[in-house]
Amino acid sequence: MDVLHAVITRLSLDSHHVVEAAGIVVLGLVFYSYARRWLESIGQVDRRQRIPNRALLNGLAFGLLAVALMISRIEVGQGAFVDARAVPIALVTLVEGGWAGLVAALVASAYRVFWLGGPGASAGVLGLLATAGVATLTLAWARRRGGVRARHAFALGGLVYVITFASFLVLGARGLQMFARDWLPLLVVSVGGIGGFARLFTDVANAQAAEAARREAAELRAVTLLARAAAHEINNALMVVAGGLAILARRLPVDSEDAQWAARAREGVNNVKDIITRMNAITQIEEVPGRGMLPPMLDIRRSSGSG
Repeated sequence: MDVLHAVITRLSLDSHHVVEAAGIVVLGLVFYSYARRWLESIGQVDRRQRIPNRALLNGLAFGLLAVALMISRIEVGQGAFVDARAVPIALVTLVEGGWAGLVAALVASAYRVFWLGGPGASAGVLGLLATAGVATLTLAWARRRGGVRARHAFALGGLVYVITFASFLVLGARGLQMFARDWLPLLVVSVGGIGGFARLFTDVANAQAAEAARREAAELRAVTLLARAAAHEINNALMVVAGGLAILARRLPVDSEDAQWAARAREGVNNVKDIITRMNAITQIEEVPGRGMLPPMLDIRRSSGSG
């Protein structure tokens, strides 16, 4: 802590403001952990809905965090301030994808334009949107390399710092003067904030993804064991019915009504055989939404990959 305090003093950063900003980001980490767990536990019928819902929820939340960081600025001496608005946008994009980052950037941009206003609003909005875009590209790069690592996070922090410089550059001579004064605190906030907190966020995301995968694997195993046991019992009874129908068909007149009913019964037996085959070939869990008094149930055709 003494070393950290010395570094903060050297950078002319107000230590209380730094702790406040870090606390806001940590609050986002806690929210992200519980929100992701909650969305996994509410039992949505279509699992494909979870990703966009999660992106929207986290995007809104981290957009509000960016707003909070714009309000809770860090004093860097002589009445000058910087803020860490880009940090939550970059972090949520790294763990939730580009749509979450875009939502967060739009929320922060709305606050920047409609509440703060001023001649630097357009530059601020461009910086926020560019941060989400660059973070999305960094995430794509990281996924091709097996997941987000420290090098990806710190590289993103460096790119966000470049974006920050570009947003100051848009303001002309006044912006360059401000950047020349605050370049070091901005570097620490961008690179240190994103690079440092990214590890915590990715650890939470990876741990919960692994937990969800284990839970779904256990669920799939239980479903497949039950389906195979049921298919075995149904098949035993079906063989008796099929044998009886075959004997009956040989004794009935070919064009009689009873023979026609026996033929329809054999078609039903064949349909049940197809269902048994699909029950033995279940490789995933796909549900049919409940309707009225009918509860959700397993979609055997889609779960076996045959529909």
